[in-house]
Amino acid sequence: MAKIVDRFLLFIFSLVVILGMIAILLFTFGVLSLEDTTSFLNRVYEDSATAAVLIASSCIMLILAGRFFYISVRTSSPTVPSIDQRTELGDVRISLDTVENLALKAAARTRGLKDLKARIKVDQAGLEVELRTVVDGETSIPAITEEVQNGIKSHIEEITGIPVSRVSVYVANVVQSAPAFKSRVE
Repeated sequence: MAKIVDRFLLFIFSLVVILGMIAILLFTFGVLSLEDTTSFLNRVYEDSATAAVLIASSCIMLILAGRFFYISVRTSSPTVPSIDQRTELGDVRISLDTVENLALKAAARTRGLKDLKARIKVDQAGLEVELRTVVDGETSIPAITEEVQNGIKSHIEEITGIPVSRVSVYVANVVQSAPAFKSRVE
């Protein structure tokens, strides 16, 4: 959410800067006359409403410029979600993408499953794996889901050493086989 707000604010900031640069170029090339420029500057000095609008917009632009400066110089922390483990030799970090790919690899070994998608969540008890799949319709769904649950659990625990607390399987559909049509030649 913060990235979307920052992108919108950057758009507004850039638009105002572009308009300001166009105004400066118009002044420089003489498109806007000296009388118009001095008239505007006199209104800024003499009219408090014009001065208030200019002061408020300048303060907003200064705050935005400070925000963007801060974003550009801050050190970024790793945003990739991972599981951290401490060993005698140091730290080990395993990304959730790695665990997701391990789950997909284990599920692909089970016959009768198509269009596999996995999502990994970290819980206090261990990892939670959510698998979405389409079945072929020729194998018992309870049997195939139990097989894939056991396969995913054992494969992830064996490879990563992280306990798997739950493996949920969502069967989205059955693969539709295309009917065989015979072409008719006349």
